[in-house]
Amino acid sequence: MLVVMRSDASEDEVSAVLDRLKEVNLQGHLSTGEERTVIGAVGRVVDPEIRTAIGTMAGVESVVPISRPYKLSGREFKPADTVIEVGGVRIGGGEFIVMAGPCSIEDEEHIVTTAKAVAASGAHVLRGGAFKPRTSPYSFRGLGEEGLKHLATAREETGMPVITEVMSITDVDTVARYADILQIGARNMQNFNLLDEVGLIHKPAMLKRGLSSTIEEWLLAAEYIMSKGNHEVILCERGIRTFETATRNTLDLAAVALVKQLSHLPVISDPSHGTGRWQLVEPMSRASVAVGADGLMVEVHPNPDHALSDGAQSLTFENFDRLMRGIEPVGRTVGRPIQARTAQVVAATS
Repeated sequence: MLVVMRSDASEDEVSAVLDRLKEVNLQGHLSTGEERTVIGAVGRVVDPEIRTAIGTMAGVESVVPISRPYKLSGREFKPADTVIEVGGVRIGGGEFIVMAGPCSIEDEEHIVTTAKAVAASGAHVLRGGAFKPRTSPYSFRGLGEEGLKHLATAREETGMPVITEVMSITDVDTVARYADILQIGARNMQNFNLLDEVGLIHKPAMLKRGLSSTIEEWLLAAEYIMSKGNHEVILCERGIRTFETATRNTLDLAAVALVKQLSHLPVISDPSHGTGRWQLVEPMSRASVAVGADGLMVEVHPNPDHALSDGAQSLTFENFDRLMRGIEPVGRTVGRPIQARTAQVVAATS
């Protein structure tokens, strides 16, 4: 349920409501807007008598049941878009951002060279995998903490914030020491122990949609993270598994548009995994801008033919630069301009 406080409610009155919710084993999550303060009460089915009692407390304007199973990630709880700021980049603020870099970090020179190239073309966040979930156990599975150190070096060289995947609860603290954003991959979307652990970390988390997951399941997975106290969640549509075999996955851009209506969280599109074909990444990137995505995640490699993972969907530096120039006019047309980069990044790449 939602507890809507009066506009003149005092801090003591808000605290009293939070304390009362705790007494009846409900978690109170505060959302403070310009016009009102809302407390989202989650944890179990709320007894009507409790709802009535809370409605009579000082400072309470109304108590509203939430109709959808996802409470904290839905627009009923927070009508305004969530904006996540990391390293001078605003994600979800109406301007378009781009995360770019290799699928896997191969060595220090590889990630630093790629970081400088994507930054020079206008990327905002550097991506790179140190821990890689692979279908085959014989495929390259990443450099682990060594790769994280290389990623940190690339951040120092370019000034770009970095995002990388965390696969296990035992690695959360390690990854959080190096990364600015923790990515939860499609295969771990419903790894609930991992979601709980990332919910306890005070860093943004990007949650990729599972290979065969519904939109409701995706938002409920986000709910796991948010219910533990971490409300800085980014959603990523990376393609779902369908009957089609001509592409690696089916990039569900209808889901991007729909989730923007259902949720206040930022939504990123991943056309690299969504198609599996580098020739389709640029057109699907333009389409992602048009349907209202808040940004892209794109795989870029200096020599895709020799990449240790996902070379077929990776762009060369030249093709990535063309993509960045191609999405600019689309962004202007639909009112989602490409976000200006921070002075730190511009200085590091000039």
